[in-house]
Amino acid sequence: MKSFFQLFRFIWFTKPPIRSFHRHHQLWTAMTPADFEAINRCDRPLPKNFNFAGDVLDQWSQKEKTGERPANPALWWVNGKGDEVKWSFRELSSLSKKAANVFTKSCGLQRGDRVIVILPRIPEWWLINVACMRTGLVFIPGTIQLTAKDILYRLQASKAKCIVISEEVAPVVESVLSECPNLKNKVLVSAHSWNGWLSFQELFQSASEEHSCVETGSQEPMAIYFTSGTTGFPKMAQHSQSSLGIGYALCGRYWLDLKSSDIIWNMSDTGWIKAAIGSVFSSWLHGACVFVHRMAQFDTDTFLNTLTTYPITHLCSAPTVYRMLVQKDLKRYKFKKLRHCLTGGEPLNPEVLEQWKEQTGLELYEGYGQTEVGIICANQKGQEIKPGSMGKGVLPYNVQVIDEKGNILPPGKEGDIAIRLKSTRPFCFFSEYVDNPEKTADTIRGDFYVTGDKGLMDRDGYFWFVGRADDVIISSGYRIGPFEVESALIEHPAVVESAVVSSPDPIRGEVVKAFVVLSAPYKSSNPEKLILELQDHVKKSTAPYKYPRKVEFVQELPKTITGKIKRNVLRDQEWGRI
Repeated sequence: MKSFFQLFRFIWFTKPPIRSFHRHHQLWTAMTPADFEAINRCDRPLPKNFNFAGDVLDQWSQKEKTGERPANPALWWVNGKGDEVKWSFRELSSLSKKAANVFTKSCGLQRGDRVIVILPRIPEWWLINVACMRTGLVFIPGTIQLTAKDILYRLQASKAKCIVISEEVAPVVESVLSECPNLKNKVLVSAHSWNGWLSFQELFQSASEEHSCVETGSQEPMAIYFTSGTTGFPKMAQHSQSSLGIGYALCGRYWLDLKSSDIIWNMSDTGWIKAAIGSVFSSWLHGACVFVHRMAQFDTDTFLNTLTTYPITHLCSAPTVYRMLVQKDLKRYKFKKLRHCLTGGEPLNPEVLEQWKEQTGLELYEGYGQTEVGIICANQKGQEIKPGSMGKGVLPYNVQVIDEKGNILPPGKEGDIAIRLKSTRPFCFFSEYVDNPEKTADTIRGDFYVTGDKGLMDRDGYFWFVGRADDVIISSGYRIGPFEVESALIEHPAVVESAVVSSPDPIRGEVVKAFVVLSAPYKSSNPEKLILELQDHVKKSTAPYKYPRKVEFVQELPKTITGKIKRNVLRDQEWGRI
């Protein structure tokens, strides 16, 4: 049996000729990174039409073809086992046209159709991402940690017509397919064939290299991200071609500090928008190289050896990773080219920032944002870093702290972190929560978009994170809604009632803790064994990263007058506030 890598060598190393651009590029002068930055600053209007594949990636490809830029890698992938992939922009452009034909010709998908993609960090994730842009398909990423229940919910809520998965997810997806009538195509990225599944490898091999990029409207849907909330199941945050494709131009220059000669390693899971920000749009808008290590399980030694082996200039990861790294003797390692380090997704402890700088000589530049609106605040290159602060508000946003009535609060006063809205919604915002106008409307308070996070701004304009206004838990950069965990727990016969809150953790920042009221038959059970049983149950019922790492059995839960669980009391107890 050939290895997975051998079967896909023809994809990863094929160098087909570059074809002409779609007619949009014959009519208009190509935009440059400076043009995209001007749009971000609101110094020039948003173009009527925009497509990241045609207007950005194909332009870098053309510059390589004419010799205006060297054929540096656009994507550099390794798996730690000696396998390596390097695609220039010309190769990425050409290969993604073949992949686009897989979906339009072989699968019969049409512009606007939704495609769920659940793949690990393999080159095909980037290839299919770009192929969806070329065809106007709406890309819906998901982590491979999703369970059958998670996947069923996403398929039914999104009405996706196609799903693309890797082999490790196939059995889970198979178990729910009978309940998904809208699904028309099942595509498998695997070295093995599965009955009833289309083989991406075979379809790609026979696909034509000719493809005309769709001229998508700037406000046309590009992607949908499922994002967790306090109540109910994850919402579908929809982004447009421009909100993702143009909206991170300033982020790439001033927070990521990227140049076309740089190589950025962003550790985000492919299921999250952080992968889109750091491993697609910000990086490729500036012509930089995206570095990827397959690394199925995080390992500090592998991580550090990678930094010493490859000429990575930029590193971006969640604070949890840095907390683990500073426990090593970092002075023993000589990083090849590393010069700029970034973090986000959860609050960064000041002591971790100081330890990282003391051991490596490098600053840690924290950024703060969310799925709906991207990067809101950041410690940008050239600015003073205040340890513990998220930095200042970034363009084009006017970030403020407001009260419950929408009034701006003075410096030092805690309130809701919000973004002032002008006469129209900024183009870099998400478009809406799909099929949920009430939740979309709930994000607006007077003249402001409310992020759902509590914080304060000091007299110098730096923002300081206090906590979630709702009960969402952010652990190792993952957003976890307590309702999802509570729903999983209540399915177990031992659980009468539960309340899930965040609990402090020295490595992950915070973790999931469940307070559980037991049913009578289980009250005499061995507590250690029962905790393990409940944890295993949650891992099987929802994505494994959501399971409660701490469980406490209680006689009853605090309630409000209406009978609703008062999670904030339990959360405050955990964090020592009461």
